[in-house]
Parts: sequence; C-alpha cells; structure tokens
Amino acid sequence: MNKLPILNIDQFQNNKGEEELYANILSDHLIVHDATISAPHKHDFYLTVLFTQGSGVHEVDFNSYPIKKGALFLINPGQTHYWNFFEKVEGYIFFHSKEYYDFHFPNKSINKYPFYYSVFNPSVLFLDHNQVLNYILVFKDIIKEKDSWDTMAVQKIALLIDLLYINTTRIYLENEGFESVTNEKRVVTFNKLEGLVESNYLIEKKPEYYAVQLNVSIKHLNKIVKNTIGKTTSEFIQERIILEAKRMLANGKYTSQDVAFELGFDDPSYFSRFFKKKCNVSPIEFANIYE
Repeated sequence: MNKLPILNIDQFQNNKGEEELYANILSDHLIVHDATISAPHKHDFYLTVLFTQGSGVHEVDFNSYPIKKGALFLINPGQTHYWNFFEKVEGYIFFHSKEYYDFHFPNKSINKYPFYYSVFNPSVLFLDHNQVLNYILVFKDIIKEKDSWDTMAVQKIALLIDLLYINTTRIYLENEGFESVTNEKRVVTFNKLEGLVESNYLIEKKPEYYAVQLNVSIKHLNKIVKNTIGKTTSEFIQERIILEAKRMLANGKYTSQDVAFELGFDDPSYFSRFFKKKCNVSPIEFANIYE
C-alpha cells in the first residue's frame, strides 16, 4: 500500500540541545517549510499550533476546520493533514516526539490527554480572546527558552508544554463534554482497543472480537468507548476503516475496487454502499475531489 509522506522531526530541527523538540513563530516556520507541509502528509510527532491572525482551512484526516484567530490545533502522529491559507497567517507552533514526552514525564502518558486519546477526537479548540492572550505568553516563553538555552531551559520547556496540555485539557473537556480523566482503567482499556483496532481492522471488523480480546463484555466496551469519544465500538471501528479508505482514495493510485479488496471487503459494490452511507459521496466522487 502506497503511503502518504511521513515527515520526521529531524527534518525541522532549529534548536540546540533537544533533538526531539521543535518550536517556532509560525510565519518563520512557513517561510522555510511551507512547500513541505502544504500538501497532504503525516508526521511522526505530536504537533500543536495556535493561529493568532489570518484565515484558511486546515484539513485533518479529511475533516475541514476553519483557520482563524484563536484556532488551536493538536495533531497526533500518523494523522493526515494539510492547510490552505486564504490570507497571511500568524501564530506559534511546537512539536515533539513521544520519546521526548516519555523522557521528561516517565510516570505519565501523553495519550491520557483527551485530545490525544484517539485520532477520532476533535483536533481543534477555538479559544476566546483572553485564552489566546494566555496561550501566546506560554508559546513565547517556550520559544524564548529554546532560543536562549539558559540554565535549566530543558526542564522549563518540558514543564511549559505539559502546563499547556493541562490547561488545554480543562478547556477541551468543558467544550467537548467528555468525561474528565478519573477512571485510569477505562483510559488504559480504550488505548488497548485502539491499538488492537489499528492492528486488526483489515480482517476483524466486529466489536465482539475486540471485547473478547480485552476480556470485557460488549456492553462494557461500548460504555468505555462512548464515554471516551462519544461513539459506539462499531462506529469507532467503521471510522478507522473509512479513514484508511479516504487515505487510499486521496492518494490517486487506487480504484474503488482496489480499496475494497485492500480493506477486506469481498464485494466492491457493498464497500461502495458502505462508504457512501458514511461519507454521503461515493468512493469515486471522493477520489475526484483530490485529483
């Protein structure tokens, strides 16, 4: 299966001392890297970007979000995304590897933050004026410490990033209506489910299979998924299938029949009906959008 480009953090290094961290003013970042990131791609790091000026569209896993002042995007490794600007944008950006976070916070998991639970959780928050001002201060502090590399700058940057994630979690939970992270067992179970689905969705599409693998009832598994991302287990599995179908169709090198067989559908016509029901367009119509 031909994959979209996967960008590595090494391609963006602009700092001293921390090989797994990048931080920059957005306009400066775009001057150097716009050609690389304006086409659909994935990356192997966690990305956070705040827009403070300008407009456009940011497409994340084929969901379109408006770019405007206060738009805060948090992107998981492996998600497909790109942006299209209608006017000049300003803002701030940082990203880091999983290894970076694990090194600085060995007793925590970055996937326990709700925006990183799952690639199917919303990837954007729209901050109000006062929130934007507070976030700008944090981003500026991260960039200043990265540029100066003063005493204990490494530790301070890590703490600033984690503080930003904590504050974002509070806003995210309030805006999206998800449960607070109080049930550690539930979070662990959902993360295991997502890993199982990622490894098996091509051949195992029924929720019952995953319930057995996780040693829980299907009713309990549905409750976990519903409380985590607001969907049933079946919807979660189907969305992963649809996401891969969209990635292949957007690639331009596969027919609808190719995609159907690659994703484990014996009947291409059934796959077409399944896709249209979920996306409101046929696979061919979707592929034509990305010609």
